[in-house]
Amino acid sequence: MIVSDFTPCGVCSRAIHVELTDDGRTIERVSFEGGCNGNLKAISKLVAGMPVEQVVSTLKGNTCGPRRTSCADQLTRALTEAAAKAGA
Repeated sequence: MIVSDFTPCGVCSRAIHVELTDDGRTIERVSFEGGCNGNLKAISKLVAGMPVEQVVSTLKGNTCGPRRTSCADQLTRALTEAAAKAGA
């Protein structure tokens, strides 16, 4: 299992914890520190078991209000970084 902690920028959450399968292609678990608790718990449940590539292509570029990013967009950066550790 690949475990990675990511510090997001420009959003309310303070940290994103990512766990991927050994090959870095599938999300095992995601959790957020800070941010909109209910929404981020829901995102974490929805993406568990999904391919990294699919989640990244779906959520990349998502914004929050006037911000240029969102917790979902920052999650795509966290996933991309974690997958790169596995060479995926």
